Amino acid sequence: MKRILLLGGVTEALAIARTLGPEHIYSLAGVGRVPTDLSCQVRVGGYGGADGLAQFIRDEGIDLLVDATHPYAAQISQNAATAASLSAIPCWALRRPSWQPQAGDDWREVNDWAELIQALKPFRRPLFTLGREPLQHLDEIPPEQFWTLRALEVYPGNERCEVIGARGPFLIEDERELFERRQIDVLISKNSGSTATEPKLEVARERRVPVIVLKRPVLPGVDRELLTLEETLNALAAFTQ
Repeated sequence: MKRILLLGGVTEALAIARTLGPEHIYSLAGVGRVPTDLSCQVRVGGYGGADGLAQFIRDEGIDLLVDATHPYAAQISQNAATAASLSAIPCWALRRPSWQPQAGDDWREVNDWAELIQALKPFRRPLFTLGREPLQHLDEIPPEQFWTLRALEVYPGNERCEVIGARGPFLIEDERELFERRQIDVLISKNSGSTATEPKLEVARERRVPVIVLKRPVLPGVDRELLTLEETLNALAAFTQ
């Protein structure tokens, strides 16, 4: 009997987990909701780096490691690839294609936070959709700007920043209302990628609002790279036969 360890993070990971039987393990970092209706085992929490993950793989007799973490979780992906190598098992990764700008888009890519702060200078009402990361930079908000941050949970802001706690998926009507109510003049986003275009990007295009895009990190090489949920499900079905 082959055993799979699935590292979750992207939306597709839960769909994969729903197809796994009780011999397999769905692993979550612990951020967000933890599903309670799965047939597979669910593990919440970290491993203490690549060595700890490799030890877990050996202890549990795992035959395949599947990295379905967020494309910006570079350290976790590196740990996964290293742990699989140390354990002499294959590592597969679900890596969604990046979103591509369309006609009417004004995308401006940046490599890091320093470049992002510089790119923000012409604007006054940015909307950040980067998770919690901007909270570390609240002391960098210039007096002429007011930041709106959207994250999974509500966190304290300050006099020039409000944090909105909200979980997607978001309807395009709600995104339009948010842009209008907050008078958003620039959107800051990761390029998370998926089969569907994010409504926030559609609204930015409609309103001719520029989008500052934080580039994806470089991820490690793996034994097999999968691009879609369907491709991943088919590959796993073949592996466990």
